[in-house]
Amino acid sequence: MKIYHLGEHSSVLNSFIAEIRDAAVQTDSMRFRYNLERISEIFAYEISKKMSSDMLTVQTPLGIAEFPVPREEVLIASIIRAALPMHQGMLRYFDKAQNAFISSYRKYGKDNKFTISLEHVSSPTVDGKTVILCDTMLATGASIELAYRALRERGTPNKTHIVAIIASKDGVEHIKKNLGSSKELSLWVGAIDDELTVKSYIVPGLGDAGDLAYGDKL
Repeated sequence: MKIYHLGEHSSVLNSFIAEIRDAAVQTDSMRFRYNLERISEIFAYEISKKMSSDMLTVQTPLGIAEFPVPREEVLIASIIRAALPMHQGMLRYFDKAQNAFISSYRKYGKDNKFTISLEHVSSPTVDGKTVILCDTMLATGASIELAYRALRERGTPNKTHIVAIIASKDGVEHIKKNLGSSKELSLWVGAIDDELTVKSYIVPGLGDAGDLAYGDKL
């Protein structure tokens, strides 16, 4: 499994990630959603550079232009609700992509311990497609693992790109350990944080991305 850590290098991406982390900027939910979209557009562009291509020929007013363009059939899968702005950003670049939506939640038991449950998966077949699986945060890695396995029940993708804006080191290690043998899989992250609390919150992280984007939930 290949890991792409885009935040390792100075770029405008880090400016957008800084804004979604900033508690003062987070009070503007529209700005928060917009930044998630912009970050996802950058991921989409970088992923497109790894795709197989065909030569496209276009007739201009003055002649013929030829250039390589990605030719893979894309399916964007997002874990709701936090990843919905990411989905929109991806669709701006992969505007012909098919779409899948996955609902998951933390089911708490005693002593604040929890398991991840998938509530609903809405997806076409993934056979032969390039799947881009999005979630804003990669904390323990359990949600992404379950979502990936649920999609694999709907066929065998040609490639799978997991995209998380902020990940914990523990989450990255979980994906490497449990999904790393999948040769078609790659992991894309914007930032990797060192700490994961006993309640599995990423520190410094950014808080609850779903609440910041769409308001508090009961």
